[in-house]
Amino acid sequence: MMKKVSAWALKKSPWIYRLNSGACNACDIEVIAALTPRFDPERFGCLLKASPRHADVLVITGPVTMQISDRFKRVYDQVPDPKVVVAVGSCCLTQGVYEGSYSIVGPVDKVIPTDVMVPGCPPRPQAILDGLLRSFSILQEKRSRS
Repeated sequence: MMKKVSAWALKKSPWIYRLNSGACNACDIEVIAALTPRFDPERFGCLLKASPRHADVLVITGPVTMQISDRFKRVYDQVPDPKVVVAVGSCCLTQGVYEGSYSIVGPVDKVIPTDVMVPGCPPRPQAILDGLLRSFSILQEKRSRS
């Protein structure tokens, strides 16, 4: 009985950890706006968590800089399996205005595996919520496989 309850709870409550990997903060503002009561992501059971060890979904904004690349990989490793990575914003996907900079390692998908990409500079909160919903279905697929 407890296994069924815990499986139901895990399926219905994906938790999110947000990481800025060196962006201009425009995407961060939109991610936080998407998590407010106006757009009400809690209706899907998702909550923003302060620790990657409690998260199911890793939301990343910005290109990966040399300064944060080691921490970036550590945070990714701390998120328990199965996990889903959502890359938000043009800088995260293509390096955007930071392309060619000496301090940029690369886009997120060159450093860690990325499941969902949300384009835009910055993307609207509705697009971010759409990306989160896609990540929740991917997370359910990964959980059913394991």
